[in-house]
Formats: sequence, C-alpha cells, structure tokens
Amino acid sequence: MTGPDYSFEEAAILSGARFVAGVDEVGRGPLAGPVTAAAVIIDLSCVPQGLNDSKKLTALRRTALADQIMASCDWAIGHASVEEIDSLNILRASHLAMCRAIAGLRQRPCHVLIDGNMLPRDLDLPGQAVVKGDARSLSIAAASIIAKMVRDRIMVDLAQQHPGYGWDVNAGYPTPAHKRALLDLGITPYHRRSFAPVHNILCKPQTASC
Repeated sequence: MTGPDYSFEEAAILSGARFVAGVDEVGRGPLAGPVTAAAVIIDLSCVPQGLNDSKKLTALRRTALADQIMASCDWAIGHASVEEIDSLNILRASHLAMCRAIAGLRQRPCHVLIDGNMLPRDLDLPGQAVVKGDARSLSIAAASIIAKMVRDRIMVDLAQQHPGYGWDVNAGYPTPAHKRALLDLGITPYHRRSFAPVHNILCKPQTASC
C-alpha cells in the first residue's frame, strides 16, 4: 500500500479552497490524560519527506518529522481536558479538541480534512471526513505526527508528577501495568472517571457512590 498523498487537498483546491488543513487527534483510548488534536496546513514548497500515519513511525522519526512540520507549516494544537472528556464523552471531546486546533491556525482554512468518519458538529467551515486519513492524506498525516508528539510529551511530564503508572511509556493507555497501578496506587485527577476500568474502581462496594 502506498503512503499518503496530496490528492484530497488537490480536490479541495480545485473546488476553490485556497487553504486546506488536515486534522487528526490522539488519545481517545487512554485511561488518563487529555485528548489532543492538531491541525496542519502544508506548504507544498517544502513538504517533509516520509510523512505517514504517526503509528507507523518510530519515535525518533516522528520527532524529526515534527520538527520539520513545525518549521515549515502553519500548525496548531487543541486539547480537551479529562473533565471535558468525562462530561461530554470521548467523541465529542475529540471533536472539541479538533475545533480548537483549527481555530488556532494563523490562517483560517477554507476546507478541512478530518481523520475519521464524522465531522465535528460544531465545525463552522467546509470539511470532509477521511477514513484512515492519516495514511491517505499528507496534511492529516502531518497532523497525526504533531498531535502524538505533543501528547506524548504531556504524558511524560504528568508521569513525573504521578510516578508509578508508567505514563512515560504507556501514554495513559490501559496496559496491564497501568491497570495494576490503578488498583495499587488509586486514581489520580488525570484519570478519566467515565472510562470503565476507572469507573469500576470508583464503584467498588466500599465506595460511597457510583
């Protein structure tokens, strides 16, 4: 299978969109930490070589590409907090983070390409949902790289504040070690209380309420 290309962006440009942004998020599955989105408008005169779905890249390669993207493209980050995830649900919180990332771009895009099968309902400009977009669109691939690098760094910082959960290694995902630490060390303010493994601990019989 070939890597991402610029065909989705070109189609939007041919339809009249001058600036096209790719948008992706990371952090839907973890038990802890924010969900983080990135929006990127690629400068075609200096596209970093090797852009791809961030999950297919080594950490070293992601970091090198992220530095190039940040130096050559219009990009922005948006987050949704643990409290927002718990109050809205993870899908709506992910979309909120995406909209915040889009709003943070220096240049307002004319069209956005969103990774996934659904556009945020609060999106106030034309857009297209692209399933597996981080492996198909260069702009979305760039966004996936930035989002993962930024969120991973956040989780490394949080791991120093709350040692024992392995967030510097697992980024908050529900690894066996992380779930054991939940039982042994308890729940931190950065854990998502609406997610089953955390919620189930809160709802043990000795706990006051669910």
